[in-house]
Amino acid sequence: MTIDLKGRVAVVTGASRGIGYFTALELAKAGAHVVACARTVGGLEELDDAIKAAGGSATLVPFDLADMAAIDKLGGAINERWGKLDIMVANAGVLGTISPIGHVEAKVFEKVMNINVTATWRLIRSLEPLLIKSDAGRALILSSSAAHKCKPFWGPYSASKAAVEALARTWAGETQRLPLRILSVDPGATRTAMRAQAMPGEDPETVPHPSEVAAKLLPLVGPQQTETGKLYIVREDKIVDYRMPE
Repeated sequence: MTIDLKGRVAVVTGASRGIGYFTALELAKAGAHVVACARTVGGLEELDDAIKAAGGSATLVPFDLADMAAIDKLGGAINERWGKLDIMVANAGVLGTISPIGHVEAKVFEKVMNINVTATWRLIRSLEPLLIKSDAGRALILSSSAAHKCKPFWGPYSASKAAVEALARTWAGETQRLPLRILSVDPGATRTAMRAQAMPGEDPETVPHPSEVAAKLLPLVGPQQTETGKLYIVREDKIVDYRMPE
């Protein structure tokens, strides 16, 4: 399926590497102008080079998602330049530590919640008015199977992903009469720096490359995608209603 995103504007957080990088590149290849957000300037510049080489265009916005004021300003800046937003991919996140809940340091727990949950809510608040102005606004909220499995020692990360799924479902319910469509996405095991941190003994060649995941996300942001308030599971390549783990 060919996805045509010409004339559309897309925001991607965590765009300097991993799933965010390759999703931004796929969006640009499909014709969208990408507003690429991340902390790492070097990674953003590499992305910009790759997008230009593919014939696309991007605006680089280097900032830390812990800077809530910067998230608020992002919406205002996009409004001044384009007057609307068509696609939002809330990809950025942190793992924290793999540890018993009672041993997690307060500053670690607070950082995971701040980046994964509070920043996502702040992004929604900042960008929703612009997404509503689009004829086919689309939002993807990156989650994880950890939100449902709740494995031992993964407490902060699991809780944060369960929280962002709850935000996505609530937001979808509030906007279901509008053209805006919202999905959570479980990308599955992916060859990223976060995965390497969580699974240090794993051979990275045994899990999919983030470019493979990004290619599957692209159809979810096109005007033809009409589902909202559901979960897309990349490894199963399907959109499902929320469900309890089997």
